[in-house]
Amino acid sequence: RLHVVFVCGCKADVKQNQKRLVEQLTTILTGSPGPSTRWLLAHCLALLYRVGDSFTSSLTVGRCNDIIRSKDDSPSFLPSRLAAVACLGAMYEQLGRLLISSFKETMANLLKALKGAESQGRYEIMLCIEKILKGLGVSAVPCHRDIFKATRTCLTDRSMAVRCAAAKCLLELQREAVFLWSTELENVASLCYRAFEGSNYDVRIAVSRLLGTLLASSLEPKQAIGSCLEEVMELVSSGFLRGCAGFLRASGDLLKGMNSVSRDVRVGITQACVVFISTLGGAWLEAHFPSLLSLLMDLVSHTRATQNPVDAVCSRRCVSFILRASVGSLLGEKAQIAAAKEICQAISKQNRAVDIALCEGNVETRVSNTDVAASQHVLVCALLELGSVLQDLGSSAAPLLHDASTGMLDTVISVLLHPSVSARLAAAWCLRCVAIAIPAQLAVLLDRCSERLNALKSCPKAVAGYSAAIAALLGAVQHCPLGIPHIKGKVVMGLAEDLLRSAAQNSRISIQRTQGGWLLLSALMTLGPTVVEHHLPRMLLLWKCAFPQSVKELDSELRRGDSFTWQVTLEGRSGALCAMKNLVVHCKVLLSDDVICRVLPLLSCAVALLTQLSSLVKSYGNQLKNAVTVFRLRVYEILALLPPKSYEECFDTVLKQLWHDLTGPENMACAELSLLPTLCHNQDLALLGPALQDMDQQYIEEQVSLGSIGGGTLEYDPFTIFVKAQVVPAPLPPPAALTVAAVQLFGVIFPHLTIQQRCNIFTILHFTGFLFKGLALDHETLGPEEVQKPGLSLLLGALESSNPLLRCVAAEGLARLAQVLNEPNFTVSLSLMSFDKLKIARDAVTRTGHSLALGCLYRYMGGISSPQHLSACVGVLFTLSQDNTSPEVQMWSLHSLSMVVDLAGPLYRSHIDASLTLVLRLLLLTPHTHVEVQQSLGRCLNALITSLGPDLQGEGAGVCAVRTSCLVGCAVMQDSPDCLVQAQAITCLQQLHMFSPRHVNLASLVPSLCVNLCSLYLSLRRAVVACLRQLAQRETVEVSEHAVALVKELPRRDNTQLGLEGALFSLLDRESDPRLRQDIKDTLVQMMSSAAESELAHWLKLCKDVLSASSDLAATTLVETNQEEDADDSSAFHAKHEHSGPFNNLRWSTRVFAVECVCRIIVQCESGDPAHFDMVLAQEQRLHESTDFLVLHLADLVRMAFMAATDHSEQLRLAGLQMLLVIIHKFASVTEPEFPGHVILEQYQAIVGAALRPAFSVDAPPDVTAKACQVCSAWITSGVVSDLRDLRRVHQLLASSLVKVQGGRDVPNPFYNESTFTMETLAVLKAWAEVYIVAVQSTRQKETGSGLLKLVQGDLATLSRLWLAALQDHALLTLPPTYASQLPTTGGSFYSAEIMEQARQHYCFAWAPILHATALWLNSTEFIMVDEGPANLSRPVTPTSMGQSTTLASIKSPEDVNTERLHLILGISVEFLCSPHSQNQMENITSCLHALQALLNVPWPRSKVGNDQALTVELLSVLHRLIVTREYPGVQLAVLELVRQVVCAAQEHVREKRHSAEVDDGAAEKETVPEFGEGRDTGGLVPGKSLVFGAMELCLCILVRKLPQLSPRLAGSPTGQGALPWSLNDSDCKLVTLALCILSELPSICSPEGSVSVLPTVLYLLLGVLKELVRGFVAANRGILVSGALQALRNVLSSPMSRAEKSRAAWVEFLRSALSTLLECWDTDKMEPVEDEETLLTALTIFLLSASAEVITVEPLQSLCVGKFQASLESKDPMLLSRSYQLLASVFQGPTAVAGPFIQALGGQLVGYLQQVEKSRPQTATELQAVQDGVRAMEALVLAAEETHRPQLVTVLLPILVSFLLDENTLASAPAASRSLHESALRDLMRIGPQHSAVFKTLMASAPHMKARLEAAIKGNQESVSAKATPPQVSGKHIPSIQLKTNFL
Repeated sequence: RLHVVFVCGCKADVKQNQKRLVEQLTTILTGSPGPSTRWLLAHCLALLYRVGDSFTSSLTVGRCNDIIRSKDDSPSFLPSRLAAVACLGAMYEQLGRLLISSFKETMANLLKALKGAESQGRYEIMLCIEKILKGLGVSAVPCHRDIFKATRTCLTDRSMAVRCAAAKCLLELQREAVFLWSTELENVASLCYRAFEGSNYDVRIAVSRLLGTLLASSLEPKQAIGSCLEEVMELVSSGFLRGCAGFLRASGDLLKGMNSVSRDVRVGITQACVVFISTLGGAWLEAHFPSLLSLLMDLVSHTRATQNPVDAVCSRRCVSFILRASVGSLLGEKAQIAAAKEICQAISKQNRAVDIALCEGNVETRVSNTDVAASQHVLVCALLELGSVLQDLGSSAAPLLHDASTGMLDTVISVLLHPSVSARLAAAWCLRCVAIAIPAQLAVLLDRCSERLNALKSCPKAVAGYSAAIAALLGAVQHCPLGIPHIKGKVVMGLAEDLLRSAAQNSRISIQRTQGGWLLLSALMTLGPTVVEHHLPRMLLLWKCAFPQSVKELDSELRRGDSFTWQVTLEGRSGALCAMKNLVVHCKVLLSDDVICRVLPLLSCAVALLTQLSSLVKSYGNQLKNAVTVFRLRVYEILALLPPKSYEECFDTVLKQLWHDLTGPENMACAELSLLPTLCHNQDLALLGPALQDMDQQYIEEQVSLGSIGGGTLEYDPFTIFVKAQVVPAPLPPPAALTVAAVQLFGVIFPHLTIQQRCNIFTILHFTGFLFKGLALDHETLGPEEVQKPGLSLLLGALESSNPLLRCVAAEGLARLAQVLNEPNFTVSLSLMSFDKLKIARDAVTRTGHSLALGCLYRYMGGISSPQHLSACVGVLFTLSQDNTSPEVQMWSLHSLSMVVDLAGPLYRSHIDASLTLVLRLLLLTPHTHVEVQQSLGRCLNALITSLGPDLQGEGAGVCAVRTSCLVGCAVMQDSPDCLVQAQAITCLQQLHMFSPRHVNLASLVPSLCVNLCSLYLSLRRAVVACLRQLAQRETVEVSEHAVALVKELPRRDNTQLGLEGALFSLLDRESDPRLRQDIKDTLVQMMSSAAESELAHWLKLCKDVLSASSDLAATTLVETNQEEDADDSSAFHAKHEHSGPFNNLRWSTRVFAVECVCRIIVQCESGDPAHFDMVLAQEQRLHESTDFLVLHLADLVRMAFMAATDHSEQLRLAGLQMLLVIIHKFASVTEPEFPGHVILEQYQAIVGAALRPAFSVDAPPDVTAKACQVCSAWITSGVVSDLRDLRRVHQLLASSLVKVQGGRDVPNPFYNESTFTMETLAVLKAWAEVYIVAVQSTRQKETGSGLLKLVQGDLATLSRLWLAALQDHALLTLPPTYASQLPTTGGSFYSAEIMEQARQHYCFAWAPILHATALWLNSTEFIMVDEGPANLSRPVTPTSMGQSTTLASIKSPEDVNTERLHLILGISVEFLCSPHSQNQMENITSCLHALQALLNVPWPRSKVGNDQALTVELLSVLHRLIVTREYPGVQLAVLELVRQVVCAAQEHVREKRHSAEVDDGAAEKETVPEFGEGRDTGGLVPGKSLVFGAMELCLCILVRKLPQLSPRLAGSPTGQGALPWSLNDSDCKLVTLALCILSELPSICSPEGSVSVLPTVLYLLLGVLKELVRGFVAANRGILVSGALQALRNVLSSPMSRAEKSRAAWVEFLRSALSTLLECWDTDKMEPVEDEETLLTALTIFLLSASAEVITVEPLQSLCVGKFQASLESKDPMLLSRSYQLLASVFQGPTAVAGPFIQALGGQLVGYLQQVEKSRPQTATELQAVQDGVRAMEALVLAAEETHRPQLVTVLLPILVSFLLDENTLASAPAASRSLHESALRDLMRIGPQHSAVFKTLMASAPHMKARLEAAIKGNQESVSAKATPPQVSGKHIPSIQLKTNFL
């Protein structure tokens, strides 16, 4: 808190209390503070003087000097002395020159104290001097020499921490001390070399940083003194070659031929070189790379660097690491290409030297054999680096390959003839990297190497080199998705067979041919089962020839042969076994029982040979030793992969050999370093030091950790050259690899051994951990006690071994043993035994071993459920962890305690407080020199925080104290100088933030994270990014704000304006660790998803800058040009140098991620504000708010997509095309406000065309072309461009692809697998299909689609045949495996039989649009075949050829062809709809349904479907399942529409059969209808066989899902009548309407009896829907639903089945019941009154008019119907009254039997209503309409009457109409409705009067008042008409002047 006050507090307050604060801090200073406390104390004291007054600071300095000079050497005074040293350093760092007066005295005091100080003192003094130098700067020059003299001693101190501190001190000193990198440079370098001796990882990092910085400073001197690169590298070379030895020792070693340079020295020098180059920077490296490369090559070729194979491997790795860390990290793509050219020249130079050396004729210039041998190491380093550069560049390296001046491929291939195997293998690996970078080169290189191998079969080097190259290239296929042509596998198989058969012909090349042949076959297995299955019989034959046929034959072999013969034999059998192993690994599906049975006898012979190998070595010497070792290795590898039961009879022999190999003295050293770490748990490896996988320098640090074995290299096992890996494999030497394989095999077969065999094994083996692990994983048991005792004693002995690695393995083995036995008593006894040992033991070895055993027991036993046992365990570990006399014991016990905390679960809660107290106390007291203890403390704290979990969020006093302790512990670890401890602190804070986020101070955490983003330690960077990833998920904005101020400290200062996001992008570009890169990506994605919309411009600019950061000077940029109609796409672009943005030379992978981020932003905005995709809305909102929208950045989005789509990198091109596709989909409908009728994307059509054009070039990869086809179809179908002339740009690209497709697969792509032709072909056909679908749909909708259809029409003949061929291919490929024998042996139209599996996925992607398009084409032709000429197919379209076969024997009729086509489409659709499994489910389902709809719109297929009831029933069953499983409205509507079409087809079929029967029987005039349709005579409908039943079932499903009230079961449920009002949206209304329409048609496809069976259900559902509608049902589109229900009711009532003789009576009864039900809907006694009486009246009217008179004219139905109308006519609602009169008019016009009762009952009421109108005239338009409708009803009544009665009715009507007339006085002031009624009545009178003139005249004569009223009305009407007609006839000049005034007013 005091520290925070000093930083943030008021200066006046600090000065006021400064004296007291100084006294208090001084008291703490003399109070023996701990390490962490003294550092914080020093910082606070320094800040106090900096913020306050500094006058008295000299007194404090003097006090500190007095403490340091004190003679008190007691241990209790040491902390105060160390604190005084720390305070001096902090004060000088903060105050600087203010303390210059006491500087010399202080420095002399410190240097004097340094001489007698212990390690902690020396450590603190070094740190103190470093801070003093930092604070004083140039003012400290007088003491620089003295400091250097003192520091050089500490640099070689026995304490590693002191060495690190001394290195940091010298690093600070060199800033001002020029002599360090000038006159003393050589001495300092020698000093650094000595510091590397016996160093650890931290020392190597610190000292290499010092040495590298000094070397860099010497090249860029601050004064005129400086060195050249050659001098610097000579200094480095001397250390690398001779180490730190003096002259005499070096000379002696040189005379003896010994090399005394240790690996840690060479590794340290290597890291120093990396620092040296990194400090000088990428620009320097680019300028000086040729010189640097030459010097490094000289270094690796020196004889002292490669005196033995292990040293050679180490030296090569060191030089390769320097090259990789510099070229791979510092150079951009352009500079990397230049560096690759330099490497090529170096390779060529070395290769020429070798050629000269081997040239016998050139004696004068002949090079020595030593130089030839040295050249291999140069070539290996150069070739491996060249391969790595090419892999980094990817497809951007294409210009390098095509550069004739470099001749890279020729150079690399020439090395394949080098005498050295290592150089040949490196060249082969380099070729593999070329193939991975540029997949198009893979097949080319295979052909080239195969040809050379055939041509040079007699040259041993050529056979070995080219076979290795071919194997490496085959391994590259695993990294190339586009693959290689299938024929290449056959070529390789032929080469291998030829080599193996000819191996015995020439003994000089027997070994090379044998090894090469089997190498090729082993590599061939990596191509997978689709390739290998064709060659398996020949493989089995070759295996059979490689092994003896029986044991007797093996014995006869042993009695003959010589050393060379056996070497060839063992080489061949090892290769055969390796091929078997790769068959098991890569082609496991081919391991049938037959194959295993044929292989096992061969393996038995191989196992039998194992027993004779030792005698062979004795007989023929050690020259066979390596071949024998490799043979054993291969046998163990293949046996470990096979089921042990299969070779059970060989167990005894195998066990003997395992015993020999595992106990041999030569194998023990190998086992310790290569095997034991794999047996330890990953967490326990932290006890042995930093893990290799957590280091950036893992590649070279392995050299130190592996000891005498050294690192692996490719020549140790050439058969690893084809494994799937991005980096070059590094197999261990055969002896070490043999040991590892033996142990793995032992672990596999041990569970299958007998008890006796297990007992014998335990007495001789030491690798029990592996077998216990295997037993535990397989849930096997160990055996009885006689087996357990030997194993237990073996483990207990190892637990007290002096080797810490063995102790870790033993602890792991004990825990696994307890896990296997699973006996609580045994586990407790082990724990008690460890307790007893720990109580009495005093040595560190015993204590560490048994403490770890306790933790491991908890790990595997899940915590022993005993609080007493846990307390005892924790007590013991507490005691051990406080043993400050042994940091090792503390480290191991704390590590064990962390496991107990982590695994004890809730039982540990009672120990939390004590554990936190212990951890915090030890953190405060542990010296910083003991970083391993601090790391274990960090693991403990992390486990405690995890154990507390969400409880940390509490607010109680106890929880607050615990939380504070955790935060304090984290703060202490954050202040540690060790990066691993800092990483632990960050992990702990991350855990705290997860459980209690509001208590973690982001203001301090985020800056500390940002500072460490570029740490030298990989583990710290991982922890930082992992923490940022978690923080970004919750507090993205806060994290960004806190990070802004600190991003400036990152290496690339240009990124400061882009914040933390820019720094993360830069870090992503530099990092190579996959885990860290993924965390960085996740962090960026989280930040983007949280802040992209609010900071849209920032993120888009960031991604644009990343994408623009290419080193290509000819980056294409947009310019403003006029896009004329016929202008070429390229006119919109020109080459222009990019302005330098905040990023430089970013790699293609980073730019690909930037494009992906932009796509994420677009998709994210789609779910946000609608203004993101609406220009008008965006511009409006932008005026009122400071918001940003995506549509405003569309120009940048298109630009970025174009930049990516036209890049050199294929991956970036794919990402750019995908981004362009997203832009088209999202912005196609966005209108352009300035140009109505146009969309905003229209202005970018030239850019789109230019972006797509490169993807259709001849050399474009198929996947890029396929993606471009997808974009083309999206662009054409989007409707953005309507002008055909503009569309033709993109159309031409698709047309060119179609021409390419027509070339067929008989002209295969020579570069890629045949499946790429399938992929590209189907992509083209799919794109055309999508265009055709949209064109047809647009034409049908009468939009501007006819032009689009014209584009397709010209190619439609070809397209249709290609589509049909593709569909048949897809149909065949989707057949179940049981029909595999029916598949064509040669494949299909667009795939061959060999690529069937790969082709399936491409067909699954493309078939649905093709199916839809084919159906639309068939619809347009109506299945009428027209001879369109031959389509340009490469071969017949599969066996059936879809009716287009040209052979006379197979010519089919058009009917057969059409039937095949129909069944093809139906079959594909039904098969998919039965089980939709595609990724795009909804799109494919919709395509299938629309395709079937298109078919059924054509008469011929409709008749075929209607005629096949089994097919229709099956189809309905599938559609029913689809309705149930898919809730998508579009799918359900399409399903119902299809069902309606199926029902219509059935209707047509039934109608046709009835008509035919009538004509055939001559019964056209008969009243009876023949009995056709479902139901026949019985009326029964069989479920599963009935079309009507299936349709009803489907309709019922829809109706009940949308209207649950229809179901009696749901009527009272929460979803039924008792629930809240049910509502339907627009699509639901359409669904219900369609279902009702289908139901209404069902009776018509039944027989009379069948219709009777169906009718009740249909009526129930129809009336049920109507009942819900009239109850006020909520629906979005109520009108369509009401009209649909009424129309369905009309269809049912008018069905011909209602008049059929056999069904009429039943129909009458059912219809009467239905009518009765309808009438009951008016009952008002129910809970829900009728709200829509109009609909009921309409339904009633439909009944009256559509049903037969028999239904209506019975009582009481007729009376009830009349009553309903009477009630409605009495309604006060004018709308209901109007509708009632309208319906009544219809009824009056109906049949006499129906209309008569209504006329009689309602005529008088109607007349009465009309007569009352004169008294109560209408006031509103609705009332007026009711009156007018009443008049219409009266007119209908007149027409319905008989001729004799009409005059009487007219006599009633005419007075009513006259009464509606108004006199001229009233008319002017009458309401509008009255005037309208007047005018309407007058028109009616003038219309009706002449029709009934006699009645009219008589009436007028008898009623003068009516006549006068009528005449007045007619006269007024005539005057009104003349007044309206007069104004146009008056000319302007006759208008009086007063008129102007009137108009003016």
